[in-house]
Amino acid sequence: MTKLRVIAGPFTFDARLEEELAPKTCAAFRRHMPFVSKAVHVRWSGEGVWMPLGDLDFGVGYENHTSYPAPGQIILYPGGISETEILLAYGGVHFASKMGQLAGNHFVTLTGGLENLVALGKMTLWEGAQDIRFELA
Repeated sequence: MTKLRVIAGPFTFDARLEEELAPKTCAAFRRHMPFVSKAVHVRWSGEGVWMPLGDLDFGVGYENHTSYPAPGQIILYPGGISETEILLAYGGVHFASKMGQLAGNHFVTLTGGLENLVALGKMTLWEGAQDIRFELA
């Protein structure tokens, strides 16, 4: 099991790659690590933050995909009818865009620091974009 550290705003979370459930997505993401971006609050999906990635192509299709990630689950939408993005759920999420319902590949699960997850979401909502970094632990 590959362990990660996710640093988002002032918070640090422990995480794991879901390599058995989403091996292609995990392998593609590892090639981009350390992965650095900005997290902004979602527009349509509910309680989540997302990293809009435009036309970045991870070269993967759907695997272990869901429209309803649980708090602490991170999904990758590989692009298609909407732009490529990564979403981190901190509460109830029904993953969607202006194009309608989407599904993303659940490929990372937060395992530590979860007591700060809602605080990250609310900080992002009320204070704006937060730096986020994914690195090997």
